[in-house]
Amino acid sequence: MKKTLRITNIYKLILLVLTVGLGSCSKINSETQAISLSRGAFAIAQEKPKVVASHSVLCDFAQTIAQDTIDLTCLIEPAQSSHTYRPTPSAKTAIEQAQLILYGGYEFEPSIIQLIEASTATVPKIAVHEAVVTEPIMSQHDHGHEDEHHEEESHEHEHNETTKKEAQLKPDSHIWHNVWNAVEMVELIQSQLISLNPTQAELYLQNGTALTEKLTDLNGWINQQIATIPEGQRILVTTHDSLNYYVQAYPLEEYKTLQGLSTEESPTASKLRDLVTEIRQANIPTIFAEVTANDKVINSIAREANVKISEQKLYTDGLGEAGTPAGTYIGMMENNTCAIAVGLGGKCEPFQP
Repeated sequence: MKKTLRITNIYKLILLVLTVGLGSCSKINSETQAISLSRGAFAIAQEKPKVVASHSVLCDFAQTIAQDTIDLTCLIEPAQSSHTYRPTPSAKTAIEQAQLILYGGYEFEPSIIQLIEASTATVPKIAVHEAVVTEPIMSQHDHGHEDEHHEEESHEHEHNETTKKEAQLKPDSHIWHNVWNAVEMVELIQSQLISLNPTQAELYLQNGTALTEKLTDLNGWINQQIATIPEGQRILVTTHDSLNYYVQAYPLEEYKTLQGLSTEESPTASKLRDLVTEIRQANIPTIFAEVTANDKVINSIAREANVKISEQKLYTDGLGEAGTPAGTYIGMMENNTCAIAVGLGGKCEPFQP
């Protein structure tokens, strides 16, 4: 009898151990599953809307407004020519995965526009320049392909080509050089970001308003600096036809461009002679080179024409490198304005918003 009772107690003890053990395992599994679900929910909550911006000005505005609430991909590097940019495989992937695409339009970034138009993604694809300026300035853009003449070609052929090129005016896409256009760009980008991510609307409105106020101050400052240039000397001569909106917006008297001096081109001997003659005849005091211009060619022409080159280069296709004074839109406009004002005999005080 005692033996039977002892065996029964042993079985009860074993059963108790198994029950406690299984209960503990069940509790651990439940806790593990809960942690896993919690992490998954957190990851979903932390996933940011994917936004692609084609060039550095759009990137700067989008980043300033949205801060770290979006996953922003900027395609064209600062100080890189939008006309020679070739999309990488990662750029193509970014465009396909984006939930909002911001680009210039008016053929500012032709290779990117081709990718965007070919994309089947049904997401907002906003041509910001075209939306902001519906009646653009028409100008003669020369990016190095229309002027490739051989020395043996006849003068008549060159004349015909020049006449044909002059007739092929295209919309100037560099609209941000007028600060009021930049203000409208900011407002458009802000509204698109709010539509994309409405939970952050308050932040976007706050940041967009602050940026617009700074741009309003910047516009007044630019007018003040350009006004210090003596009358009769407000003639801007650049190496590329990119500052039409700047000249239209601010008190400059004349704008000339020396076509054929971009990084994409190697002008022929006859083209160089023509440029030297043009500079001498126009009595040009100072040439303003772009950061993407061909330094070797410009220096050669300046020596031949006995003309000064501005010490500060102009950023006309986008911003400077991140972390540099021209690495933001406001910094870039300050750089260009001071270069122009001082280069033409005026003065420039630092911008203080």
